[in-house]
Amino acid sequence: MALEICVEAAVSAPNILGDCLFCQRVLLSLEEKKIPYKSHLISLGDKPQWFLEISPEGKVPVVKIDDKLVADSDVIVGILEEKKPEPPLAIPLEFASVGSKIFPSFVKFLKSKDPSDGTEQALLEELKALNGHLKAHGPFIAGEKITVVDLSFAPNLYHLEVALGHFKNWTIPDNLTHVLNYIKLNDKTYYGMGCDILEIL
Repeated sequence: MALEICVEAAVSAPNILGDCLFCQRVLLSLEEKKIPYKSHLISLGDKPQWFLEISPEGKVPVVKIDDKLVADSDVIVGILEEKKPEPPLAIPLEFASVGSKIFPSFVKFLKSKDPSDGTEQALLEELKALNGHLKAHGPFIAGEKITVVDLSFAPNLYHLEVALGHFKNWTIPDNLTHVLNYIKLNDKTYYGMGCDILEIL
């Protein structure tokens, strides 16, 4: 029997997955662990009554596991790891914060209206650091196997690529080959999920 999960729908496209990073992280965990699931797309601007009855705060994702509703992505991913330990998605502590400054740097650059304020350079420095890490330890953040950090990080890079390409005509430089290869490795699971972040931005 498939696990049931409620996730965010795109703002003006109720049949398309929205840009909630927490929802995407859980969905990617399910995909990697090959756990069958049925997703319910929830329009957060017009939440159905049945959803509010199971999630009074209106938060997503919500997963029903063993007849218990769980509404925190960290807890959900932890339960999935416990219930289906193969393939393991845990990550060594020394790699847990790799790339953690990229998303904040991306947001600052995206919002910037001053080309000389250093936000682009700051993002490039973070991407260069990631490129160096992947060169030494890749192809994934912790080596040969995908981990929970990759499942959180892949949606961030997808948002970065799409948003900066759309709003600033900006792309990740070709010389950051390890970053670009890393993105391609994540294409298989992430890009097939049908997310349309431009509905939100």
